[in-house]
Amino acid sequence: MSAPVSITWWGHATTTIALNGRRVLTDPVLTRRLAHLSRIGGPLPGTDALRADVALVSHLHFDHLDVPSLRRLSRGTRIVAPHGAVRALSRSAPDVAHRIEEVVPDDSVNLNGVRIRAVPAKHDGRRSPLSRFSGPALGFIIENDDVEVPTRIWFAGDTGLFAAMTQLAPIDVAVVPVGGWGPSLGPTHLDPEQAAEAVRRVGAGDAIPIHYGTLWPYGLRHVHPASFRRGFADPGTKFAAELARALPSAMAHVISHGQTVTIQGPGS
Repeated sequence: MSAPVSITWWGHATTTIALNGRRVLTDPVLTRRLAHLSRIGGPLPGTDALRADVALVSHLHFDHLDVPSLRRLSRGTRIVAPHGAVRALSRSAPDVAHRIEEVVPDDSVNLNGVRIRAVPAKHDGRRSPLSRFSGPALGFIIENDDVEVPTRIWFAGDTGLFAAMTQLAPIDVAVVPVGGWGPSLGPTHLDPEQAAEAVRRVGAGDAIPIHYGTLWPYGLRHVHPASFRRGFADPGTKFAAELARALPSAMAHVISHGQTVTIQGPGS
């Protein structure tokens, strides 16, 4: 029998994935403001969000590789990020840069009974549009490696659809982005319909929508109320409806900020 996995959503792409007694923190953004973005959805994560054995960073964008949030983690928390992250932070944040373990697709990190493998994502890997710093955009597959039938969790990071996504199967639990932080999404993001298709491609039985309903450009909420509802408030429930159509056998777990869902592993 496989171990259950508990997943807590702290907002945006920040989750705690607890498996086999280990806590994996994803894309930690634990602050109220991020450049021109404000956290207007849900409470600020508390100290429980800081408890992690490892922090995974999917790509170099500021809303995923957030230096102030990484500085809040204990010295015992490992930080795993794409190749290029050390160079990007070597001058601006050397205290964080020297803690980073860099990975590229197919690299693995072992965590005392939990194996974490970096996998491809289709997304802009630059620090910012004009930055000279870049690295591969990643997702991660997290699994307990001490059982015959592991529980396999796919944290997709930020990504668009890509053909090789089917090669990630079989996945038990998909943690997928379904929106963004502004009125429109670029070509390498998933909207609710595309996110449902991503879950279908990897064959997941359970899915948790993230990357919506947290950050929004300061002052823009009341300027474009329709786009706010479409891009901020509605993606989670729309994803659940799309997944029911695309893959009726799968279950969408639409949870609130700070809420935890526990899912039994295969064979349980």
